[in-house]
Amino acid sequence: MMMAADPVSLPSAPTAGASRARILLWLGYAEALAIPLLALLVSALLFSVFLLALGKSPVQFFQLVWLGGFGTAFSWSNTLLRAAPLMLTALAVAIPARLGMTMIGAEGALVLGGFAAAAIALPMIGLANPWVMNAAMMLAAITIGGLWTGLAGSLRRYRGVNETISTLLLSYIAIAIMNFFVEGALRDPADPNKPSTRNIGAEAMIGKIPGIDVHWGLAFAIGACILLYVLMLRTTFGFACAVAGGNPRAALAQGLPVGRLVVIASMIAGACAGLAGFFEVAAVHGKANASLAAGYGFTGILVAFLARHHPLAIIPVAILFGGIAAAGGIIQRRMGLPDASVLLLQGLCFVVLLASETLYGRLRLFNPALRTERT
Repeated sequence: MMMAADPVSLPSAPTAGASRARILLWLGYAEALAIPLLALLVSALLFSVFLLALGKSPVQFFQLVWLGGFGTAFSWSNTLLRAAPLMLTALAVAIPARLGMTMIGAEGALVLGGFAAAAIALPMIGLANPWVMNAAMMLAAITIGGLWTGLAGSLRRYRGVNETISTLLLSYIAIAIMNFFVEGALRDPADPNKPSTRNIGAEAMIGKIPGIDVHWGLAFAIGACILLYVLMLRTTFGFACAVAGGNPRAALAQGLPVGRLVVIASMIAGACAGLAGFFEVAAVHGKANASLAAGYGFTGILVAFLARHHPLAIIPVAILFGGIAAAGGIIQRRMGLPDASVLLLQGLCFVVLLASETLYGRLRLFNPALRTERT
């Protein structure tokens, strides 16, 4: 005789399934946070061994990193000044990554965007309102940056050219274009020491955010991170990009315009880097010269990977690496190490971070299925 089902026990199965799904979700979040932190810790330990081999104190080094990057109000100002372009160049890597692309050409888009901003400002000096001038400079930087990186996306779409190679080569071409004009037709004859364009003038410079000694580029960078988080993770466009990045053939079978998404994401990435170039000219240097190629585009690659290409996670990671970069001067003065020692630390972080990618899905702590299989 068949027993009647207990009505109280019927909802238990879906409730248990939902609870298990929530647990797995939070374990995934914990894994995504723990592995990059582990990579940073291992990088610090390896760099400490390097310092000990040089006869330097690792404790003093990391104390100076904290002091130079976060210890005082002046340190925070320098840190946030460097964090702003890092956020934008990291977005230039993170957005194409949603479609499975590895674009490393933010440096070139930043340089060319900054040069375009300075070039369009030159004939407007003394003639246009500063607000109009800034708007034209920003539009030029965003447009040129977007078109430049969009070129790599088009090469990927129409010719199947690997975007990693094309964006790297385009970066060198962009820097060469800037140098060609800065050392030639647009060179300021009043500056014989360092080839530069003419200064855009103090009245056209972007001011600072009230209350903190940092220009408005920081606010724009944080706003871009939030805006692109909404776009890529809370809209149908972002969902389509994720599907196309996860399985392009399935996306095509579902009628998604994968090629068009590739080009659009590439242009968004270039626009972010171009915006960083605009603020480097309009808020920091006041002109275009070799100082635009400061390595923000390449450090942004590390920031994006450490943030797992999440637009919101880019904000704290960019601040962290902005602080490390800001501490280079005090490390050089107090420890006698070259300023490039922080670049060595960043490079070591990147190598360890790439190696740590193999750990995802393999740690028993974050994967209950592995614990079940091994018991």
